[in-house]
Amino acid sequence: MRDQEPAPLGAERRLSTKEAAELLGVKPETVYAYVSRGQLSSRRVSGGRGSTFDAREVEALARRNRRESAGGSGSGGELSVRTRITLIENDRYFFRGVDAVDLATRHTYEEVAEWLWTGRMLPGRTFTAPAASVSVARRAVEALPEHAAPTDRLRVATIAAATTDPLRFDLSEEAVLGTARTLIPTLVDALPPAGHHRHDEGPLAHRLWSRLSVRKDPDEASLRALDAALALLADHDLAASTLAVRVAASARAHPYAAVSAGLGVIEGPLHGAASGLAHRLLWDVLEQGDAAPVIAGELRAGRRIPGLGHRLYRGEDPRARALFALLEQIPRAEPALRAARAIVETTARHTPLHANVDLALAVLTASSGMDPTAGETIFAVARTAGWIAHALEEYGERPLRMRPSGLYTGPKPPQTLPD
Repeated sequence: MRDQEPAPLGAERRLSTKEAAELLGVKPETVYAYVSRGQLSSRRVSGGRGSTFDAREVEALARRNRRESAGGSGSGGELSVRTRITLIENDRYFFRGVDAVDLATRHTYEEVAEWLWTGRMLPGRTFTAPAASVSVARRAVEALPEHAAPTDRLRVATIAAATTDPLRFDLSEEAVLGTARTLIPTLVDALPPAGHHRHDEGPLAHRLWSRLSVRKDPDEASLRALDAALALLADHDLAASTLAVRVAASARAHPYAAVSAGLGVIEGPLHGAASGLAHRLLWDVLEQGDAAPVIAGELRAGRRIPGLGHRLYRGEDPRARALFALLEQIPRAEPALRAARAIVETTARHTPLHANVDLALAVLTASSGMDPTAGETIFAVARTAGWIAHALEEYGERPLRMRPSGLYTGPKPPQTLPD
């Protein structure tokens, strides 16, 4: 039996199931699904089998559904944000329209950072940290427990550096760029040395090396690989940490706070800490001399194999390809490179996944006398450049625009007050 016609206009206008479905743009069965989930209330038709619905409720639900759809990109309902910084397509990625791999392999990290921020190439650009900022940040980091994670140190250093900057609330482009050029070297210089040496001058990669590697005098090829890794990782579109930075910047948080928001996200094993898992896997393969039992053990334990595959690349991760090419020029990296190839080949027997940048970063850290957490530090320092670029871009947008509407699916109010 078809539904009864809606009730006449009055204090409450009622819609038939058909009308409600048309207004919501769904099938009639979906209307009843909304009822079962408590998102709509219905009223049985007197003497009939149909139901009617409050027109105001239906219209409110239709508005919520439209807002949710408007926030999507058209591919799975994911949030979409306009940006001029990074484009990823066809297994390549670009910084302001220029191939990012070409930039990273031909320019220093500092030069690539400037390109991300300003769209200008400044050859020979170096970053210097103010002595007062480094002193405060270093004391704060030294006060942490010995087992503090890399991201803990960087977060504390960021907050400490902010306290020394009375102009941190100035969100003009010139002021934010000044912050960026001093914050990144402050983060590096605040870290404790890995051995008995610490370089506080020269290119950023050289200074970072002394914080990560027990090897005192790195060769030129190793420094170039570390510098390229920083540049390759400088940005990667709207990764989870970058989205957090843009949300903070949308609320007009100052750059230190925005960077701190990014640091709070990358600690997860699916983001900045992924290279540490790949580093440990690599060492297991090197120690056993065979990738098969190591891979079998990981799968038996229900763990995914780190360092393989990437949701944005169907083929090989271009960052991994570029970094592997540089590592092949370092003789002592050869054992780790062989182990990485064995991991890929062993896993490819059933799941044809390519190596991603986490595995390449693991080869770099494992062959350079670095701790398994060194990759996380490299990732965080590198990505700070991209975070600043996105914060700068967001400061130019309407404030608080990064405020999606929640699609409430809980019980329909008003509910009775709980005891």
